[in-house]
Amino acid sequence: MNQMDEQFRESLIEVEIEAENLLLARHQLVENDRVRNGNREALTALRKRSRTTRTSIPSPFESIMKEIEGSASRPLVKEVCTTCGNHDSTEKTWMMFPGTDVFARIPFHAAHAILDKDQEKLEVDAKVLQSCVKEKSFSISEKGALADKISPGVLRSLVTLTDKPK
Repeated sequence: MNQMDEQFRESLIEVEIEAENLLLARHQLVENDRVRNGNREALTALRKRSRTTRTSIPSPFESIMKEIEGSASRPLVKEVCTTCGNHDSTEKTWMMFPGTDVFARIPFHAAHAILDKDQEKLEVDAKVLQSCVKEKSFSISEKGALADKISPGVLRSLVTLTDKPK
């Protein structure tokens, strides 16, 4: 009987640790989403300021095809930033650096480049956290801790769902 109590206690401790890790991952995912939303708002504000949208700037290929007809002296590829467009990329803009209370005046192009890079990193982190939440939920379900709320078969089917790549 004593050995059975010890095994039960150990399994409860394992489930509790997994549940704590699940809650931490979910909290981090919410925090990550908050920062991503802030970045997205900042990038939208910069695009409004430069009067561009994600699709308003032609691709380098389109630029080449338009300028190829009689421009022997000009370079074929003109680098055009999709956020800056024709906006002065050296114009100074205020930016608060993530995780600090420091404001700095930096060039427009540098500001949106920093935000774009942060947004990409946050997107990757969000995918990692989402898979962690799925893994922890599945692990807890396998131990039978959620059996009274959600059947293990239903939870397994939910956890194994994947997004189709775009």
